[in-house]
Amino acid sequence: MQVRKHEFEAITAYREVFPVVALVGPRQCGKTTLARQLGAAHHFDLEDPRDLEALRNPMLALESLEGLIVLDEIQRMPELFPALRVLVDQDPNFQRRQFVILGSASPDLLLRGSESLAGRIGFLEMGGFRLSDVPPDRMHDLWFRGGLPRAFLARSHQAASLWLENYIRTFVERDLPQLGLALAPGQIRQFWGMLAHNHGGILNLAELGRSFGCSETTVKRYVGRLQDAMAIRLLQPWHENAAKRLVQRPKVYLRDAGVLHRLLGIESPDQLARHLKLGASWEGFALEQVVRSLPATVRDVHFWATHSGAELDLFWETGGARFGVEFKYGDAPKLTRSMRSALDDLGLERLWVVVPSGRGYRLTESVEVVPLSTWTPPA
Repeated sequence: MQVRKHEFEAITAYREVFPVVALVGPRQCGKTTLARQLGAAHHFDLEDPRDLEALRNPMLALESLEGLIVLDEIQRMPELFPALRVLVDQDPNFQRRQFVILGSASPDLLLRGSESLAGRIGFLEMGGFRLSDVPPDRMHDLWFRGGLPRAFLARSHQAASLWLENYIRTFVERDLPQLGLALAPGQIRQFWGMLAHNHGGILNLAELGRSFGCSETTVKRYVGRLQDAMAIRLLQPWHENAAKRLVQRPKVYLRDAGVLHRLLGIESPDQLARHLKLGASWEGFALEQVVRSLPATVRDVHFWATHSGAELDLFWETGGARFGVEFKYGDAPKLTRSMRSALDDLGLERLWVVVPSGRGYRLTESVEVVPLSTWTPPA
């Protein structure tokens, strides 16, 4: 059984602070496996009709239980949250019982259903495997297959693609409609595929609406549902300097590289190497790895771009300092005018140029080329 060290340590730390810990992430990313490694006394799966029925009267079902209680797929039964508040308040020091709830939806979506637990619940976001979860020589497999455990651990690229195809089918036929995406499965897949072709690009809702044959408002709602399902990441632009004309629309990324490649019809690493989306695929994969490795104190990440062409793929602030990352699919990037503009305009303390492999080297005192496998966040 694969142990997810980072997530295991994080959830253990949260359990020392919160009586309810919410572990959220896309379906099949390994939440249930991680929860079982916690040694829970009771595990309810809300996709199991028997457990669902047992919890129709939550106070009767849960009040007598002790120890760690796991509630899996909590978004299927949001009416549990008021009962959890009552149970938590009965035991303010959570000596008798503690809850770990699992959800295949974004923290923001679950938060709207768990307002009664304010101050009592901590949210942890989980994705697929990280680079630190896999052997060093399998980074390219992680990039091509994605981080969903069953895809990454498949016996071959062909088997991984087959699993991903069925994962996508289940996602569009069952999961997204449950989150309110009221389209036929074929239309959902078509829309998701359109976003895949725009992966790493600026999201133009009006243009997307014209292509899909619906209004900008409708497209915005569809994008929101995919974001709620943690299928896509919208990276918001940073705009501070009113003297410059800055890009103000978000960028869109599919969060799992394997799903991206499947939706683009890429069947093998060789096909990926020849595909027009190669650079964008690397950017999205590396960006997701970097963002997930940032400390919890980093609340927001952005990109920065001007209408004159200067841009920075990733930007954040922490501890009063500013940092940036550029993602380049190449082995010998050089200092560019765009990097110099980002350094000056944003006041960056450091800028990293993250590449797939090779040796790291400095371009200036504050700009460093570094392979993804050795990049670490600033202390």
